[in-house]
Amino acid sequence: MLVRDSAATAFLDAAKDAGLLIVGSLGHGGFTGLLLGSTSSQVTHHAPCPVLVDRPQSGT
Repeated sequence: MLVRDSAATAFLDAAKDAGLLIVGSLGHGGFTGLLLGSTSSQVTHHAPCPVLVDRPQSGT
């Protein structure tokens, strides 16, 4: 499916009837271990269901 919207908006729309939303976060930035990306941050604050943020292991 092609979605012409921001990633966060597309995830939030898809999560309307979901029991769990899983998103990834690459953690770019100076405080990699502390910050979420913009999409995962928006989704965790606005999702209508629980959100799991999956991050890569450090050093990979």
